[in-house]
Parts: sequence; structure tokens; C-alpha cells
Amino acid sequence: CVAEVVGTYLLVLFGTGSVAAAVLTGAQVGLWQVAVVWGFGITLAIYATAAISGAHLNPAVSLSFAIFRRDEFPVNRLLPYWISQMVGGVLGGLTILWLFGSFITEFEAVQGLVRGEPGSQLSAMVFGEYFPNPAVFGTDEAARSLISPAKALVVEASVRPPQRGLPTKHLAPFFIGFTVAALISLFAPLTQAGWNPARDFGPRIVAYLAGWDAIAIPGPSSGFWVYIIGPLIGGPIGAAVHEFILGPLRKRQAEEAE
Repeated sequence: CVAEVVGTYLLVLFGTGSVAAAVLTGAQVGLWQVAVVWGFGITLAIYATAAISGAHLNPAVSLSFAIFRRDEFPVNRLLPYWISQMVGGVLGGLTILWLFGSFITEFEAVQGLVRGEPGSQLSAMVFGEYFPNPAVFGTDEAARSLISPAKALVVEASVRPPQRGLPTKHLAPFFIGFTVAALISLFAPLTQAGWNPARDFGPRIVAYLAGWDAIAIPGPSSGFWVYIIGPLIGGPIGAAVHEFILGPLRKRQAEEAE
């Protein structure tokens, strides 16, 4: 489980760090630049931990394995993995606070923000995700938080070796990272692309303790739960699509080709 701590830490460090740089310094001039750093961070984290822990790095991925791959991942390993991933997320959030703390303070002063008061989610978004006004998007927000992780899990399950005619295990991390980067480019303007409960809630705890209080948890619209429950439902849905639809189709094609 130490590998899950390290992998999730790397993921949060690169991903949340790119968000912090974009929001606080303008270092990233476009969403795609932020997304590429996210994708690279995920790729690096997978390479660093895949041989040790399987590189779940996401509670939704671990839950999907516990449901559909019990022979590979027994249910009794689920809680230790979740705890390790959360620890990695918190450590990543603490590192971001240490690296960008002075930038956050300056940003709040320039923007006229009071930490912990309404509007300070503009600086808190460095740590956790916030979605637009529910009056604009209504209940569709929860739906988006289901659909996106489902798509990501379908791709991840599809490229994990061994899969006939698909990338080897050495290339799979690149495809997973690129897929997440592409999904971020599409969904981040709507939901901040919150598909990993450890990535969101770990740094969000740091924000809460650093003075954002209710702006961090439960959030301005009490919507932080969406980024926890949504992926935990959407992830297994994506895994089910692979297990019961794509997987059998590939197996049938492989048998016909022999």
C-alpha cells in the first residue's frame, strides 16, 4: 500500500500543481496545457507503482477491481488501498500548500478574497473541485460525475494487458494518461474533471485545515459529496461495460481468429 501512497501523491502533485500554476500565476495559458501535465503525472505514477500495487491510484478503480476481479484483488484489500490513496492525496495537497502558499495569499489579496468567506472558492479550487452554479447546470452535475469516470474506466480496462491487438503493458500508461488528458479538456470547464475521490477529498481536507473551512467542506453548495460518490458509481459502471460487453466481444473475435 506504500506504492499507492506514492503513486497517488505523484498524481496529485503534478495534477493539482498544474492547476495551482494556472490559477495563481498564469503559467499555463490554456486548458490543454493543464490537461497534458495531468496526463503526464498519471503516466508517471502508473509506471512507478504498477509492478508493486497495480497502480490503482483511485478509490473508484480499486472498487471496480474488488467487484469484478476478486481473484486478483480480494475485497479485504479495498479499505487499505482506500486509506493509502487518501494519505497520498493529503500529502500531495500539503506539498501544494507548501509550494504555492505565498502565491495563494497574494492571489487572494489581489482578488479581494477573504479565505473561508463566500467567493474564496476561487483560491480553494487549487485543492478541490467546484462545479458551476446549480441554477445553471441543475442536477446534471451528478450525471457528469458518473459518465466521465465510466468512460475512463472503460479505456483503462481495455488497455490493461493482456489484450489482443492492443498496447503492451509498457505503453498502456501512456494511453491511460492521454485518455484522462483528453477527458479533462472536454469536461474540466463543466466539473473541473473530478473523477478521483482521493485526488479531490485529500487536498480538500488540507484546504479545510488551512482556513477555507466550509468553502472546502462541504463547499458553497454542499456539493463536495458529488466528487466522492459520483466516481464510486461511475467507475464500476465503466468496468461493467468492459467486463460484460467489450471483453466478451474481444474474446469471441480472438477465438474466431484462431
